[in-house]
Amino acid sequence: MSSEVVIRARGLCKCYPIFDKPQDRLKQMLSLGRRKYYREFWALNDVSLTIARGESVGIIGRNGAGKSTLLQIICGTLSPTAGDVEVDGRVAALLELGSGFNPEFTGRENVYMNGAVLGLSKQEIDARFSDIAAFADIGEFIEQPVKTYSSGMLVRLAFSVMAHVDADILVIDEALAVGDFVFTQKCMRFLRSFMEQGTLVFVSHVTQSVVNLCQEAVWLEQGKMRRRGSPKEICEDYLRDSLQSVYGAGVKLEPLDTVNYKEIHETGVVQDVSDRPTSVRFFDGIQSTAGWKTGDAEIISARFLDARGERLTVAAGGETVCLEIKAKAQSGLYSPILGFFVTDKLGQPLFGEHTYTYVDPPMTLVPGQVCVAKFYFSLPLLPNGEYSMTVAMASGTPASHIQHHRLHDAVLLSVLSEKLRYGLVGIPFRSVSMTLEEKP
Repeated sequence: MSSEVVIRARGLCKCYPIFDKPQDRLKQMLSLGRRKYYREFWALNDVSLTIARGESVGIIGRNGAGKSTLLQIICGTLSPTAGDVEVDGRVAALLELGSGFNPEFTGRENVYMNGAVLGLSKQEIDARFSDIAAFADIGEFIEQPVKTYSSGMLVRLAFSVMAHVDADILVIDEALAVGDFVFTQKCMRFLRSFMEQGTLVFVSHVTQSVVNLCQEAVWLEQGKMRRRGSPKEICEDYLRDSLQSVYGAGVKLEPLDTVNYKEIHETGVVQDVSDRPTSVRFFDGIQSTAGWKTGDAEIISARFLDARGERLTVAAGGETVCLEIKAKAQSGLYSPILGFFVTDKLGQPLFGEHTYTYVDPPMTLVPGQVCVAKFYFSLPLLPNGEYSMTVAMASGTPASHIQHHRLHDAVLLSVLSEKLRYGLVGIPFRSVSMTLEEKP
């Protein structure tokens, strides 16, 4: 990543007048500014940031936080009320679904119109049109008016145009959420390739996508920048803050201390595994991990056990293991739920489970009572790297619950493998063979 700044925003503000009655618009126009017949809504209020060439920045925040307004100002489709922004390079944007498309034009005509707006000549669009159409993969609909498109077809065409204009900066505003799985995977492959040299500004409500794609995250709240930092830390704090707003004043989520990875690694018990082709080492981080709690329940321990019920510190992958999670109720709780999920270093969830569907009828805990959940499963084969396990204690149902204690990195898994594996999770093969058939 270069240190050269390609986006520099200084003191950006955007104010919209809110009129209570339609006639107030006319009164405001006739008053010539001598009187205000409107209320001010500041979509952005003194936001400043810089983005370097090759950097990928995710922007998160609730609806109305100012995310889309900020992107539109960066792209030049919206003027700020105050402040200024400088952008160095060709910008291609995927903002509101269908923005920049004329619904009466065909897909082909919109490709040429959008390409021209983004600075391509007709000859350049001619040379790229077949690639654009192939990437969008909407078949004969390319010759039909855009107003006949589904939302998925619309985002396919819009992303395809954006992907073929040789942009220096890509700006994407949540539009990929409406795409189908196959196309979304195609887009993600393109974005990962683009990010090797280009600059990405990405808005999403899916925090895992921000952690996965971005090097930094910006948290906007009510038009102001609340925090900027590592995607993992920002998204974890944003998740806690969002749940707090859902639970209301009756539940208080208290943040826990920040995780100390060095301490966790030093406290892990490591056995000699030099004779094994693969090893998975488990490190207990429950005493020094980040998360939150309400004070109504507390996770006491999370550990892996072997088939004999003894603590497991090293595994090979593929064998049956038991994850044991203990929690203590500090208040009376109905229908407690214990669960976990494992993520890779990019925040992608790999696997997980909770107890709700396995406990019928639901339990009731009295203050001071301890419940123990045991999950027996075959440990997946994992590529080399570091993995973390989030564990949580909740009460209620999967659809409506309160998380009383959540620990983001309660257990760390360090995988060392000499085997070549593909994908995020491997499987143990019983055998692999290849033979020659007789000649025909």
